[in-house]
Amino acid sequence: MKKLREKISVLIAKDPKQMILLAIFGFNILFLLLSACVISLFAPSSVQNHGFWASVFYTITMILDAGCIQFVVEDVGQAGVGIVILCLLIVMVGMVTFTGAVIGYFTNYISEFINEANAGSKKLTIHDHILILNWNTRAVEILNDLLYSDEKEKVVVLTANAREKVEKEIESRLGSTLQNENEALKRKCKSYLFWKRIYYYQKHKLRGQTVIVRQGDTYSTKDLMDASIENAKAVIILGRDINSSVCKFNNSVIAENREKGDAFTVKVLAQVAELTANEQSADEQKIIVEIEDDWTFELVQKIMGQKENLKKCNIIPVSVNRILGQMLSQFSIMPELNAVYSELFSNKGAAIYSTKADSSSSESDLVSQTLQKNSNIVPLTKMHTRLGEYFYWVANHFDEYSRQGGSVESAIAQVQLKDYQMQQKNVIVIGHNSNSLSIMDGFASFCGEWGTDALNILVIDSEKSLEKFEHYKEYPFIRRTKTADIYEKDEIYAAINSFVDANQNDTSILILSDDKAPTEDIDSNALTALIYVCDILESKMQANAAYDPGRMDIIVEILNPKHYDIVNRYGRNNIVISNRYISKMITQIGMKESVFEFYKDILMYDSNSADEFNSKEIYIKEVESFFAELPPQCSAYDLIRATYAAGPEKNKPILLGYVDVSGQQTLFVGDQKNIQVALAPKDKLIVFCNH
Repeated sequence: MKKLREKISVLIAKDPKQMILLAIFGFNILFLLLSACVISLFAPSSVQNHGFWASVFYTITMILDAGCIQFVVEDVGQAGVGIVILCLLIVMVGMVTFTGAVIGYFTNYISEFINEANAGSKKLTIHDHILILNWNTRAVEILNDLLYSDEKEKVVVLTANAREKVEKEIESRLGSTLQNENEALKRKCKSYLFWKRIYYYQKHKLRGQTVIVRQGDTYSTKDLMDASIENAKAVIILGRDINSSVCKFNNSVIAENREKGDAFTVKVLAQVAELTANEQSADEQKIIVEIEDDWTFELVQKIMGQKENLKKCNIIPVSVNRILGQMLSQFSIMPELNAVYSELFSNKGAAIYSTKADSSSSESDLVSQTLQKNSNIVPLTKMHTRLGEYFYWVANHFDEYSRQGGSVESAIAQVQLKDYQMQQKNVIVIGHNSNSLSIMDGFASFCGEWGTDALNILVIDSEKSLEKFEHYKEYPFIRRTKTADIYEKDEIYAAINSFVDANQNDTSILILSDDKAPTEDIDSNALTALIYVCDILESKMQANAAYDPGRMDIIVEILNPKHYDIVNRYGRNNIVISNRYISKMITQIGMKESVFEFYKDILMYDSNSADEFNSKEIYIKEVESFFAELPPQCSAYDLIRATYAAGPEKNKPILLGYVDVSGQQTLFVGDQKNIQVALAPKDKLIVFCNH
């Protein structure tokens, strides 16, 4: 008995639900058997003749339906009082202990099952999904860009954040995108006949995706296995936001600690690498991990050296600050690149695709063959990556690569190109963020290719920030720094006016948003600086009716997409939502790893080594500075091929599109024979070339 009591006690402590269920069934079985015995002893002889098991049946039917008491008591008036009371007692006790207890238990079990499912604590049976670990300001943009994917993806999110809050954010962002895109589609096909309109809308309608949010620890083996990490095709490890605290002091402490390194990301990656490198996991899983500092990057490299197996676990470190810095520096030099990258780095519209290439074929052979056979894609380059040789191109869809249009005689016999020289670029940088040094490194790589004289930069920032960066004295292209707090309006006005008036060429003004500010202050300084710059531009236009507003290109970085409309109302279309860029790139890498090597290559300019430029970048070049004579109106098909043929062997230019004087962008995707191009001298070409 002692051992039995101990076993029962342990069972109650470990699994009380199971113990209660056993007790319910045990008691009811015993009760039914005893009741059947009593009925067999005291029931009329007609019932006794049916045997003991008939009595069991009568007992159960009475409990489930009290009216079935007539099987035992055929006539209440003639039956004894004892048997009637006994039957009624059996019915009442059975209804409570049998029917009521069992129904109550299973009702509670179903309710608990629903709650556990909602809480995300049940193991998932899912394959070929994308697993997102952690949640930050970039996460929802990854899901948003996946809406435009050719294939509908399945996504599982594992986060320590409140599940309801995350689901609400996802619903709001994706719901807005679906509504806007589908309303635009309705307007597009409004003029179609009824049945054609219905067919076209249903065929091209943007649809939602499967997103499962689970609350748990992103480094817990159980939670990761419950999210079916072993079957995921890609695992995305996101960094944690630091601007969640409304207390400026606490936020500052967190930011300073994060500058040293991110041990949390290292811990999660170590766990993920261990699980995905396991023999039971799927082959060629991609692990994309966000990195924001050199310390974390170094440790990630060590994990890659110890755990990475390209056949099982491919770890791809994405240096967030470095990539954003390189982008923002390029946008400052060539503002039109913002719109180009916004489309090419996403699933919406034209995108960059790749396929494995034969190592025996040269880049020029692949590009020439594609130009001869295919009028639906723009061939770019061939690159050697750690995954092998890959050929890259731009198109609306991957399958357009296989289309064969056949060679067509070009309507343009030839065009003549100038020996292009980059004009000096004037840039004002206002403010700072975590990318500031990476932005300067991006400028430095540009000067490495085009020379230090190619850039003339003024930095306006607070005294504390400029002292932290030692006034950027290691960068010779920064001609001057101006100490001014955001509230020192007159100082900022004077510095901007002096710089703009002193230079004949256009000036780009890059306004940065401090990503380490508390949540309530996010984008505040950037929006204030934008008001200042717009006021300066307005004053110049009022003072001189002939003043060209295009002399000041304003590039505004914002972190919170909700502030987009505020910036846009000031007529600023060149808005950089930096979080979205990283999200789009991570999405693309998760779907096609090989494009990451291409992204890294085009975002960094070459250093001039013995006049050799080994890789290509995307440039914005004015038509009158690029062509010796203005090409006649022609198709994009003709212009691409004539320009490629006219380029020197070491710098074959490939036209991706152009931007007209009104700022309208046209990319040469789709059937290039149907795209008519009439260039003006001040239009700007989007060119993929070495220099």
